[in-house]
Amino acid sequence: MHSAVSRSLKVLTTTLAAALLALSTPAFAAPAPQQGQCANRQAPPAPVDTSEKPAPGKPVPPPLAVPAVPVGGPRMAECGLVTPEGALNPPDGNTAASWVVQDLDTGAVVAAKDPHARERPASLIKTLFALVVVTQLNPQQVLVATKEDAEQECTCVGLVAGGQYTVDQLLHGLLMHSGNDVAHAFATALGGVDSAVAKMNALAARIGAQDTRTATPSGLDGPGMSTSAYDLSLIFHYAMKQPEFAKVVSTKNFEIPATGGKPAIPIFNDNKLLGVYPGFLGGKTGFTDDARHTYVGAAQQKGKRLAVVMMRAEQKPTKVVDQAAKLLDYGFALEADRAVPVGQISYQAPVTTPASGDSSVLADGGTGNSGTSSAAAAAKEDPFGTTGWIITLVVFLIIVGGFVVGHQRRKAAG
Repeated sequence: MHSAVSRSLKVLTTTLAAALLALSTPAFAAPAPQQGQCANRQAPPAPVDTSEKPAPGKPVPPPLAVPAVPVGGPRMAECGLVTPEGALNPPDGNTAASWVVQDLDTGAVVAAKDPHARERPASLIKTLFALVVVTQLNPQQVLVATKEDAEQECTCVGLVAGGQYTVDQLLHGLLMHSGNDVAHAFATALGGVDSAVAKMNALAARIGAQDTRTATPSGLDGPGMSTSAYDLSLIFHYAMKQPEFAKVVSTKNFEIPATGGKPAIPIFNDNKLLGVYPGFLGGKTGFTDDARHTYVGAAQQKGKRLAVVMMRAEQKPTKVVDQAAKLLDYGFALEADRAVPVGQISYQAPVTTPASGDSSVLADGGTGNSGTSSAAAAAKEDPFGTTGWIITLVVFLIIVGGFVVGHQRRKAAG
């Protein structure tokens, strides 16, 4: 009898352990291999100029803490290529130090390369700044450009001191042509550069971009500037859910009307895949000497929307936009093959609105995305919660175990 009971309890213990593991482990393409020290896990590469030297009397900001549990799943902590098991490698010629291809609807990470490596965003950080702008400023609100706005280090749209512009007009200049004069004008309207940077960092922290710290609204390098391909994928995923943002990045040509005695300003989208790559939805480009070339872009084909983020890339042997197009092709091919995702874009959905007093966050009523997790969405979809199901499973197995033991004892007594 004792051996039979022991065998029964051993089976129950094994079953319980397997069930608990299944409940707590997301289904990704392959387990993460043993990791060594990935390059730039804590901070971007050393700067090549003095742009990140802090102001006199101010300390150098320490690197951001690296989360103990990798955001987006265990494979997101891997160095090098992170691809589905059995999948072909990405096309040759990609120069990016790190990149992510994601499903823009489900949030699934289709493939990646060193996704959490800390890099500099350059002007891709304007996607985060745009989220702050669309939260706090009315599209038809009129802003008056200052002399300081008009004299920023360019790339610039060409704002004139005293010129009157609507927020919507300036948003086109910020995202289509990456205007640093526009970024400064928005920062002025938001209480100054320091205030704007604080709002950007508060929003990044709120939505779960844990690799990201902004030093400037424009993306020009500054002390402590940091992000990752994963974080920018997260930010872009969230930004594309905002109608104003999605509309602007998909605009090919725009004109800011004449103002201040100056002629109208034509703006052309500097993302060269727009109107060229099939189904292209828009994106953003960036460059500084320290960040090198950065890129984000999205496209829709056969009902699938994918986005790619590239960090620290070079224009040779082929242009960065052409490298991005090949990564999108690769992602669509993996999706067509129903490849198992290697990770998940996961952000915390803001639960307050600007009217409630916290003006650093957006409110979209939840993620609106079954593949993107938030505490609120998870509770709504599964009010019982993972812990509740685990407790229920334990109780069920105990009851079954009691039945088995009792049955064995009655059989032995008989």
